[in-house]
Amino acid sequence: MKFGGVFDPDIIREKITEKEDFTSSEGFWDDQKKAEKTMAELRSLRNCIDPWENLLNEVKDLQALFELAEEAAENSMIPEIKKTLENVTATLDKLNLRNMMSDEVDRNGAYLTIHAGAGGTEACDWAQMLSRMYLRWAEQHGFTIKTVDMLEVDGGIKSVTHEITGDYVFGYLKGEAGVHRLVRISPFDSAARRHTSFTSVYAFPILDDTIEVDVRPEDLRVDTYRASGAGGQHVNKTDSAVRFTHLPTGIVVACQSQRSQIMNRQTAMNILKARLYEYYREEKDQENMKFATEKKDIAWGNQIRSYVFQPYTMVKDLRTKYETGNIQAVMDGDLDPFMETYLNLKSKRMSLDGEEDI
Repeated sequence: MKFGGVFDPDIIREKITEKEDFTSSEGFWDDQKKAEKTMAELRSLRNCIDPWENLLNEVKDLQALFELAEEAAENSMIPEIKKTLENVTATLDKLNLRNMMSDEVDRNGAYLTIHAGAGGTEACDWAQMLSRMYLRWAEQHGFTIKTVDMLEVDGGIKSVTHEITGDYVFGYLKGEAGVHRLVRISPFDSAARRHTSFTSVYAFPILDDTIEVDVRPEDLRVDTYRASGAGGQHVNKTDSAVRFTHLPTGIVVACQSQRSQIMNRQTAMNILKARLYEYYREEKDQENMKFATEKKDIAWGNQIRSYVFQPYTMVKDLRTKYETGNIQAVMDGDLDPFMETYLNLKSKRMSLDGEEDI
């Protein structure tokens, strides 16, 4: 059974054997950084082949079950065969989807940033709604969520950054980058008129120790300030919040989730490295569209998805043309169909053109 290229099982097995032999060598853990990188590579190689081999064994079992039922002319086994076939098909669909997320950081967690754009209070309320939508999606998948920075205003959120950890979080969320447009009857308008609001979404991969990004101290401007939060005895009395400005690129990140300035500094640095990784990767590939998505005007003409609440209900992705009328399910986190359609289309176009063009 050959898949060709980097997906040839024999080549992958050889690499796994080489890595395993190296991990058993004397002094392997003397260089801990190198050892951790090797272990990460070994896990990645196993994840490439083990699920497919398990699926192949399930298919063989299904075939044996079918042949047994056919020989015995036993109709009572049909429900079991159907159930097994459904499980095998679901596993195959899941593996095919994972196979589309082959970039080195697709398997990582992600920092998800949301910024309110044109629309004033309406846009801030829309940003809060989108934040809830993505958090519900993450909860449904069992991912771990931590809010690292949030700027709240009257009526909603001006900006927020969530740290979401779990397998393939970035692979799923990277297709959500862009401007999201909302059309609805405004709850803030006494005349009950329709309003259009815009909010941008972007995802950056959480980098592990196997990926290095160099940040020079002289390239940083560091600002500290008092974190927002509850009043009374819980009010923050120290400048624990941290903001980093990367001078060469103009990238700004902030963190105020912890009471300790040291911990906020570390989290802010992790976010900065994640954003710089994306920035320099896109620069190197001369494909700046992903990074530019966040820097476009958050207004008409730049949206990737439209959410219409009135006069009808519909959510439509303008890149893939996928749409649904069940807007409540989408706002409750049912985003997988949009993400999977995007990944499928992206994979098809890359295989046809040899490059990404959506």
